[in-house]
Amino acid sequence: MNSQLKNVAPSNNTDSNGSIKCIAAASGEHLGDVTALTPEQVKGAVKRAREAQKAWEKSTFKQRRAVLNHILDYVLKNADELCGLIVKDAGKTYENALLGEVMPICNKIKWLNKNAEKHLKTEKVGSGILMHKKARIEYRPLGVVACIIPWNYPLQNIISSLTAPLMAGNAVLIKASEQVAFSSEKFQIITDQALEKEGFSKDTVQIINGYGDTGAALISAYVDKILFIGSVGNGRRIMQAAAEHLTPVVMELGGKDPMIICDDAHLEKAVHSALGGTFINLGQNCVASERIIVMEGIYDTFVSRLVEIAGGLRQGVPQRGGNVDVGSLTSPIQVEIVEKLVNDAIAKGAQVLVGGKRDATIPGNFYPPTVLANLSDDMDIVKTEVFGPVMLIFKVKDDAEAVALANDSELGLQASVITHDRKRGDRIASQIQAGGVCINDFGLCYVSQDLPFGGIKYSGFGTMNGRDGLRAYTYAKAVLADRFALEIPPELFPVGSRDYEISKNSMRLLFGRGIGQKTLSLLRIIKLSVLSKLSKS
Repeated sequence: MNSQLKNVAPSNNTDSNGSIKCIAAASGEHLGDVTALTPEQVKGAVKRAREAQKAWEKSTFKQRRAVLNHILDYVLKNADELCGLIVKDAGKTYENALLGEVMPICNKIKWLNKNAEKHLKTEKVGSGILMHKKARIEYRPLGVVACIIPWNYPLQNIISSLTAPLMAGNAVLIKASEQVAFSSEKFQIITDQALEKEGFSKDTVQIINGYGDTGAALISAYVDKILFIGSVGNGRRIMQAAAEHLTPVVMELGGKDPMIICDDAHLEKAVHSALGGTFINLGQNCVASERIIVMEGIYDTFVSRLVEIAGGLRQGVPQRGGNVDVGSLTSPIQVEIVEKLVNDAIAKGAQVLVGGKRDATIPGNFYPPTVLANLSDDMDIVKTEVFGPVMLIFKVKDDAEAVALANDSELGLQASVITHDRKRGDRIASQIQAGGVCINDFGLCYVSQDLPFGGIKYSGFGTMNGRDGLRAYTYAKAVLADRFALEIPPELFPVGSRDYEISKNSMRLLFGRGIGQKTLSLLRIIKLSVLSKLSKS
């Protein structure tokens, strides 16, 4: 999700005994320490998962739904406590923790419980020219799936990553980011209780905390599939490591999502779509609308209204009751990245409309909501994923220029189009190079679980949602069986003198076009077959 994620690289918050020192993102308080697993411990976890998967693979869909329902019940019942953990660890607001993490989990589980069996049940297909046979496709679990995930959605990334492979019959190992190890460790109880209530080993799902060597050990432990959410650079390294065992991977590598504001758009809808698309979770969102492309007919009024609201956003340590609009960034490293990108843009002539400078005297990982205009291609921020609270505004003349600018990126995750004209929205959306386009809203392609979620270009490959995202954690097994109880031997040997001509006319009978050719071929087959039988008798 973030081009700067450090999922497989060492962090700077380890101590000498190999534990992770956990610091609250917004307040800076020491939350506690979490053990970082060694490579040997990771190998042991994979071994236990593979053993546990043997029983889980044999589970019925009714049992799998029951386990997911236990997870759902726990999340709903303990939403306040879970949101509190998320807020402390990640620095986001309670409102974002609830709507951005708890709600998507509930939505995904509901979809899986309703649709998974339908998409994974054995599928009957035609047998083609083999009329004496019947064919089917079985969707079998792969075995052990490894998920390497970032820190921006501590709970949602864990639960949403594990539920699909779990429902498909796999065991799951999750390498959580060390930046949110405090909450990740505590989330293990959710799956432990759910599995044990249905009589399955809690080793079926394991959350692993640690650093670069922990992630590397998981990749090299001969798992059966890897889901990676992170940077392009780390994605390449994971693919190289996975190649050792030819382990298939799903890559979700972030975006630089455009939002096109058409000149016929409703002003308030356009402004609030841009604000939400950019500043939800303080921009730490793979589908953040980082590039707001506004047509000149609405540009001035749009910018005026947006600056009015964005300039008044309240930022601070989140509490229950909506004391702030936005919280902090999760990682201190990310604060430095955002600051460097913004400073570079300002030095090269970017206009600061809102924010643009952090107050270094305030503790916590804070960077203010920032709006920049007057941008040019020589600024790093124009091409690089920010993954922070920075909105880039571009002025364009028309639809064609807007589409060209939207597509001028090496990334292609998601995109948005805001317009009053439905046909215009469809026309623009069809030209945007992205894994998904949301018309008159932002980010909701991820919420609609029937849709596949993924990107193109350097945003990765593979899907995480929908039928295809579920089947991605299975292998399609082809089975061909007898339709009739016939005991006719397939005599290929010894080769007869007329076999070639018989085969050639058989192909013309099956695949030729025209009744005349087919009739002639049939007559030749009969004649050649009779002669062949007579010669053998």
